[in-house]
Amino acid sequence: MNKKVAIIGAGLGGLATASRLASNGFEVHLFEQNSYPGGKASEFVKDGFRFDKGPSLLTMPYVIEDLFKDCNEDITQYLKLRKIEPICKYFYSDRTIINAYSDLNKFSDEIWFKTKESRESLKKFFDYSEKIFDLTAELFLFSNPKNVKSFLSLKAVKTLLQINKIDSFRTVHQAVSSFFKDKRIIQLFDRYATYNGSNPFEAPATLNIIPYVEYNPGSFLPRGGIFKVTDALFNLAKKKNVKFHFNSRVDEIVLKDNSAVGISVNNQKILFDIIISNADVNYTFKNLLKNIQTSESKRYSRLKPSFSGLVFYWAIDGTFKEFETHNIIFSENYEKEFDDLTKEKIIPNDPTVYIYISSKLNPDDAPSGKENWFVMVNAPYNCGQDWNKEIEKARKSVISKINSLLKTSIESRIIFEELLSPVEIEKQTSSYLGSIYGISSDTKTAAFLRQSNKSSTIKNLYFCGGSAHPGGGIPLVILSGKIVSDIIIKEFS
Repeated sequence: MNKKVAIIGAGLGGLATASRLASNGFEVHLFEQNSYPGGKASEFVKDGFRFDKGPSLLTMPYVIEDLFKDCNEDITQYLKLRKIEPICKYFYSDRTIINAYSDLNKFSDEIWFKTKESRESLKKFFDYSEKIFDLTAELFLFSNPKNVKSFLSLKAVKTLLQINKIDSFRTVHQAVSSFFKDKRIIQLFDRYATYNGSNPFEAPATLNIIPYVEYNPGSFLPRGGIFKVTDALFNLAKKKNVKFHFNSRVDEIVLKDNSAVGISVNNQKILFDIIISNADVNYTFKNLLKNIQTSESKRYSRLKPSFSGLVFYWAIDGTFKEFETHNIIFSENYEKEFDDLTKEKIIPNDPTVYIYISSKLNPDDAPSGKENWFVMVNAPYNCGQDWNKEIEKARKSVISKINSLLKTSIESRIIFEELLSPVEIEKQTSSYLGSIYGISSDTKTAAFLRQSNKSSTIKNLYFCGGSAHPGGGIPLVILSGKIVSDIIIKEFS
C-alpha cells in the first residue's frame, strides 16, 4: 500500500493501531517521547520489587484476543492470562468485609450473608447491566457513533427503539439505589463510575454497563502483571515491522492547506500521508497543532476533564493475608468524597483507598516475605492546587485507614516509596491537567462528546487512545485502535 503513517505515542492504543495498520500493508512509524512503550500502562522495577504504574486489571479479554487474530498471530505465544478470584475485596468503616466473586451465585450468597440484601436484587441488577451492554456495545464501543452508517444496522435500530433502556436520564447512584437497599452494596456498585474518572452522583446510569464487563467473563491479570499486555503488543508491532522511535518527542503536527502532512520531531520535519495522535486530545490541539482554532478544538477545550489519581508505590516488608490482589477500603461518606473531588477540587479528607498487590498472584514481583503495594486514591485534575499539602494530607489519611484495618503500623513496614501525582501524570504521559481518562463522563451526552477517531476539521488526522472514542481502560483503548484502523483501511484501500 506504501502509505506512510506516523503514530504519536506508544500507549496501548498506539501499539494496537500500529499492528493493525502494519498488518494491512501500511508503513508505520511510531514516535514515543519516553524510552519505553506503554504510556500509562508501563512499569518500574526497584530493589527486587516490580510495580505496574497504571492499569491493574484486564477485562473483556476477547478484545485483545481479536487484535491478535486480526494480525494472524496466536495470542498464547505472547500473553498468558489468569482469571482473578475474588475480583476484589471490599472493606467498610463498620468492619463489614465483602468478597466480590465473578461467580454471581457465590457473590449473591456473600452479599446476602454479610448484609441480608436479597440474592434476587443482584440478579436483577446484572440482568439490567447486561441489557445496557447488549444495546450499546455494538454502537458505542465497537463502532464510531459519529458515522451515520453505524446507525443503519439492525443492532443500531434495535437500540434506538429501546433508547430508554440504556438509562441515560438517571444517575449511576439513582439507578443502583433502585436495585439495592443496603447502602454498602449501593456504594460498591457506585464505585464503577470511577473506572472512567466519573462521579456516580452525576454520571448517567448508562455507565452501569461497567459491572457487567468486569464480571462477564471476569477479570484477569497476566503472568508478570499488566505490563505484559504492553510487552505483548510491543512484540506484536515489532513482528509486523512497525518502526519505533523512542526518546522522540513530537513537537508539532505539520499542516498544509488544512491537511496533516507530517510531524516535527528531533529538530527535523518528516512527511507522512497519515497522522494518528495517541496523545491526549487536548494536548494534541493545544500543543501539537499550536493552538490552531477549529470548531473541533474549541468544543473540546470547553469540556470538563475527568478525575486524576494519586498513587503511592510501597515496597512492604511482610505479607498480609487480610488482603487479596485487589482491595478497596471505602470512605464513610461517599457523597462527601465526590463533592470534595468535583466541587472543592481537593483530595478528600476521608478518601476511598484502592490497594493492588500483584505479588499475590505473581510472586516474582516482590522478594520472598515482602509485597508490592500500589496504593491509589482518586484526585481532582490539576488546576493549581498545593500538591505538597494535598499529598501529605492524603498519605496521612491512607496510612491511618490501613493501620486501623490491619491493627498495625504500616509506615514502619515501608522499605521505600515512589509517588505518582496529577502533576507527574501530566508530565510523563502528556495527559491534559493530569486527567487520566480525557473528558469527564458526568453528562448524559458524554458518549457523543468524546473526540471522534477521525478529525472533522483537519484532513488525514486521526485519534486513538483513552481520551478519544470509545474511552479509557485497556479494552477500550485497544478498541480505539481497531476503529481508527478500520476507518483508515477503508479510506486508503
